[in-house]
Amino acid sequence: MIREIVMYGSKVLRREADSVAAVDAEVSGLVQDLFDTLEEADGVGLAAPQIGVSRRVIVVDISGAEPNAPPIALVNPVIDIGQGMATAEEGCLSIPDVYGDVSRYTNIEVTALDQAGEPFKLNAEGFMARVLQHEIDHLDGKLFIDHMPPLKRTLLRGPLKRLKKEGEAWDRRHAVS
Repeated sequence: MIREIVMYGSKVLRREADSVAAVDAEVSGLVQDLFDTLEEADGVGLAAPQIGVSRRVIVVDISGAEPNAPPIALVNPVIDIGQGMATAEEGCLSIPDVYGDVSRYTNIEVTALDQAGEPFKLNAEGFMARVLQHEIDHLDGKLFIDHMPPLKRTLLRGPLKRLKKEGEAWDRRHAVS
């Protein structure tokens, strides 16, 4: 099911997401909803808080940029190792039309549970490593703009102020406090 993407300004995006105790039917449904919503939005990654669910679940599908990379779901992902650094432009489905340069690890090792609840390790580099870090940040209540220098964030104040109203309106509609 396609869900509404929560906009910047919503409190759910700034909250640390809850760990998943077990991958059950509810979590499997959440993963499917994340994939459906990601496809509809034409994005490369999506975290559960971005659809208003404070759970540690992300999906990534970079197959448009890297055809050999299969779509992947990660439950309770943790970055164990990060190496190298590179700066590149990022955007976010929850902060539309806002972009900025962010420095991230170029190589990471992640542990997580898969869609069946089985533990696995993933070594990622380049674009995949960047997308994973971006989505895992969402689970910790962090946004890509938090990694930008203060001056650049100041320059984005206008667009962010407009988006914040949308996020706050989402909170009111869903009784988020």
